[in-house]
Amino acid sequence: MPDEEGHPRPDEMDLRTVLHALADPLRFAVIAQFLREPEDTPHTCAYFRLPVSKSTTSHHFKVMREAGLLRMVDHGNSRSATLRARELDARFPGLLDLVRAEGPAAE
Repeated sequence: MPDEEGHPRPDEMDLRTVLHALADPLRFAVIAQFLREPEDTPHTCAYFRLPVSKSTTSHHFKVMREAGLLRMVDHGNSRSATLRARELDARFPGLLDLVRAEGPAAE
């Protein structure tokens, strides 16, 4: 069962759900950007400057959070996200390496 913020435990992460989240070019680009940064670097959703409305950006981050790709932290009037790289590498070895090798999809 996901925690109170909707983050699944690593054993609850489903490969089909993760792949569905990564299938969208904008979400893939967000994860690829996280992989180019130092591990555990937090970013707000606005940092990525997605070419969509604020509500659509929020939807994309919700999909990535619910898939287990990102951990979202509430800071009152904003939220930051970090890539759950260690957990993803443990659950799906090699997946993030494939994303890293493919590079950004929506830039």
